This record gives sequence, structure tokens and C-alpha cells, in this order.
Amino acid sequence: MNESSQVLARKYRPESFSELIGQETISQTLSLALDSNRLSHAYLFSGLRGSGKTSTARIFAKALICEQGPTSNACGVCEHCLMAKEGRHIDIIEMDAASSRKIDDIRDLIEHTKYKPAAGKYKIFIIDEVHMLTKEAFNALLKTLEEPPPYVKFILATTDPLKLPATILSRTQHFRFKRISNINVVHHLQHILQLENITYEDAALDILARSGSGSLRDTLTLLDQAIIYSKNHVDVQTVTDMLGLVDPQFLETVFTAIFNNDREAVLGYIQELEDYEAEMVVDELIAFLKERLYAQDGRYSILLLERFFRILSDAKSLFSINADGSFVLSMIFFKMLEALKVKEIDQMIESLEIQISSGAPIPVPQPATPVTPQAKPKVEQQTPAQATPEQQKPEPIPEVEKAPEPEPAVQEPVINDAKERALFEQLIKKIEDRSIDLGVCFKEQITFVSYAENILTWESCADEECKKQLKHGYSVIKQFVREIFGFETQIKAQKCSKPTSQTPPQQSPVPETQVQTPQNEVQDQSHVQQQPSQQMAAPENSEPAPQVSSMTEESEVGTGSCVTNCSESDQSTKEFDGQAILDEPMIQKATELFEATKITIQNKV
Repeated sequence: MNESSQVLARKYRPESFSELIGQETISQTLSLALDSNRLSHAYLFSGLRGSGKTSTARIFAKALICEQGPTSNACGVCEHCLMAKEGRHIDIIEMDAASSRKIDDIRDLIEHTKYKPAAGKYKIFIIDEVHMLTKEAFNALLKTLEEPPPYVKFILATTDPLKLPATILSRTQHFRFKRISNINVVHHLQHILQLENITYEDAALDILARSGSGSLRDTLTLLDQAIIYSKNHVDVQTVTDMLGLVDPQFLETVFTAIFNNDREAVLGYIQELEDYEAEMVVDELIAFLKERLYAQDGRYSILLLERFFRILSDAKSLFSINADGSFVLSMIFFKMLEALKVKEIDQMIESLEIQISSGAPIPVPQPATPVTPQAKPKVEQQTPAQATPEQQKPEPIPEVEKAPEPEPAVQEPVINDAKERALFEQLIKKIEDRSIDLGVCFKEQITFVSYAENILTWESCADEECKKQLKHGYSVIKQFVREIFGFETQIKAQKCSKPTSQTPPQQSPVPETQVQTPQNEVQDQSHVQQQPSQQMAAPENSEPAPQVSSMTEESEVGTGSCVTNCSESDQSTKEFDGQAILDEPMIQKATELFEATKITIQNKV
């Protein structure tokens, strides 16, 4: 009667290394150490609660103290094994560090180590929850733990090894107990229920194993409760009701409504799920989708499962901000309904790719096909009656069809150039803020051309008065250019294209008069008068001279600063000539002293 009332976790506690569940590596290592007599003086067992730490410590202690020991297979019939099994062996001392955690308790333990074992070969100290000891207690244990008497063995057990001092960890052999898999837990539950003659459902045991979270002791405790609640028949309905979980069959019904796009039914199911904890429902949904993945259900493709899981993982983050549970569940299921629409689009794309690869006609470009046959019959009917006059009419038709193709290409640079032109307008505003006259001159006479690869190109049609203002304020303009376009921006100026655009149409002396007649152009510029003559002199044999003059290094090498194309003999450039500064004795001495390889001269306004 007493044995039948014992809980399953104690009734089916493992008695040997072969009965340990899910810890094959540790049981094999300890068995080999016992058989080869390569034993350490201190062991540390760490891992999840209910993973077998204390049971392994007792099995190891019994193997050490057996009359045939140390051996991995204790006889279990000798006096020492029987006393160890019943927990009354005088040489096996178990201590709970959670309740005996002070330095005085450790001093009493150290005092016991001075005496030899009373009956067995070893005196074994099992300290459970060792991380609960105080700092002083750990310090008192260090010396004895490092160099105990040869007949003393320490076995420490803890669920949190990170709280142990490094000095304790370095003096022990550390064995890490891993989380027991659900498969091993289910097999162990099936074995116990068969011994207890209790009927069960495999799905119910899966739910219990998942709820135990890898702890065999917690799972056996839930199994005890399920046996009582289900009246010796462990099924899914009683287990889910007992644990407050959602029945997997109900979840199957919910997903069926989602696949059928039945929004009214989904709303009804959401109201039923409000009786459960929302975060627990999300966990159950994830577990359900995981089972569908392993079952290879045709409705749940990998892409769809990935989308559903993203929806559920995003929903879990909402619980951290105390979001309303029913609202989160509503968002989950309606997002899943929207995810199914994306699946239809994917199927359309796949079908279109198959149709293209097979060479079948594509329905999308069909509206364009009826246009061409209408043009062809007109040509065929007109050619026999009048051949020459009407054959010329269909010729502009392909030209009209080809005309719209280059139009987007012309519009693209305008769209891409909008940002740079806006920056150029910002440059004009900055110059106007600094000097109104300089800003008006720059705005009216300088035209933006392009900005690419850190090079700002503009076109200058400045007159003599404006040229003087631009030369004087070039350093300010360059500073603003670097602030707006970037410090590494270089400036290039192009010659004015207005006179050149009028000369090519006629190759006669008339363009000379036409160039000089407009009042808005400057008649005193020498380069404007030279261009028509050069173009008339060699229009065919020589290529036109480059009209882009680089001004990227003018201010640095000391050749002057210019916004327009200035002549070398211009006196205004001599004012900014920095070459004379290099002849100064101080500059030459500094060059020799610092071994300068490059000298940059900058003008300041």
C-alpha cells in the first residue's frame, strides 16, 4: 500500500547508469572512470532541474561504496548497496546547501573529513544546490576541496554553475547535464504507464512532455496529476483541460477556416480563445505548425509556414508591452488571412514562369498584337492599286512606333538631375546671402550643366563686369561649393555655347555678322570672335577643340582663380598668383625643415 501511494518521480528513480534518461555521455564517462579506477576527488554536476543530477550522484556513490567496487555495475544486494539505496549509509553524507549555507556548516563538514569511513571504502559528501553557499563558506571549502584525504570524494550539484566561484570550478570535474528531449521523455512515460497498466494516447503524452520543458521530474509530476484527473485514461481532452491548453483539434479547425477564407468563423474562434492566456495560445500555435511541418502536410508549404512563424514571432514581442491579448490574437489570424493572398501571387508568378519556359502565348502582351495586323492589310490592299504613292504612307508608322522608345531615356537624366539642380539653386542662394551683386551676376551669367563623380560643371557667359566680380569672389564660391556638394568637389567651367549654336547652320561669312548682332552677347570677348573663324577654317579635317576648361587645381597650384575662361595675360589673375610666395625665404626654410612634397596655396576673402 505504501509503495502504491509513492509518487512516480520517486518510485521510478533510476538505480544504475543504464537507467538514466537522456544522459548517455555522462553515464558512459563515469562508468569508464569507475572501471578503470581513474577517479577524481571532486565532481560537479550542473544542468536543468529534473535532468538527473542528484540521481546520478547517488548512483555514483553507490558504485564507489559497493563491496565489489569501485565498479560501474553495483551488485545491489550487498549491505552497502542496500543501505545506500535506502539512504541510510553512514559514509554517504548528503547536504542541502540551500538550508546549510553558512561557514559554520562547512566547518562541520570539514571536521567530518578528518575521520576515516566507518564501514565503506570512501566517505562521500553530496552537496546539492551548492551555488547557495555564501562567499565565506566557499573560501572555507577551497583548501579541503583541492587536497582532501584519499578516502574522501566530493559530489557537488547545482542548477546555476555561473554563480560558483572560478576557484571552485577549477578544482572539480564539471559534467553538464543536457535538456532531455521530448522523444526520450515520451518513451519513458509510455514505459511507466505500461507498468502501471494505465491506458493513454500518444498525443496526450506529447503534450505532457512539451509542458515539462525537458525536466523529467516535472513531467512525471504532471503525469501523476493527469492519471488522477483522467481516471486512469490519459487522453488529449483531459490533459488539455487540466493544463489549460488549447486542444490541437480545435487549432486544426481554426486553420481550416483560415484556408477557406471564412472570416466570420475566424472571429467566432477568436472569441472562444479569449478564455485562454494569449501568450500560451501563441506557443500552442507554434507547436502546432511545427507538427504540421514534420508531418509534411501539403497545405502547409515551407514558404507559408515561414510567413506564419514570422507573424507569431512578431506577436510575441507585443506581449512585452502589455498589449491586449484578444487584439493580438485577432491581428495574428487576420495577418494569416492576408498571407494566403501572397501565396496566390506566388502561384501566379510560378505559372507565368512555366508558361514562358514552355513557349506558350502570354496573355499580358495580347492587346498590342491587334494593332499590327490592322496596319498590314491596309498596305496589302493599297499596293496593287497604287504602288508608289501609298508605299510611302506606312513608312512613318514604324517611326511613330519607335518614337516613344527614346522618350523615357531623355526624361530619365532630368529626373536624376533634379537633386543636383536643387543643390545648385542652394549654392546661388548662399552666394546671394553673402553678396547681392555677386549673387545676381552668378545667377544670370552661370548656368548649371552637370554634376558627376565629384565634378561640378557649369557654363559661363559672363561679361567683363561680371567676370571681375566672379574672379574676386571665386574663393567664396568655391568654399560654398565644397560645403554643399562635398569637400572633394572639383569645378569645371565650359565656354558659352550661345554663339556656337548659331554658327553651324550656315557656312558663309553671314554667321560673323549674326554672331555680333545680338545685343545680349558680349562683343569684346576675344574667344567669341575666334571660334567662328576656327570652325570655318577646318570644319572637316580637324575635330572641334575641347570647350571644357578645368579649374580643379587653379587655386591650389597658384595659377589664379577664375570662374570663366580667362586669358593668361589677364592682369586680374596676377593678383592671385601665389608662385611668388614660394620664393620667400621663410617658405623655403619651412620646406627644407619639414621635407614638404606638396605645397597648397589657398586664397581667403
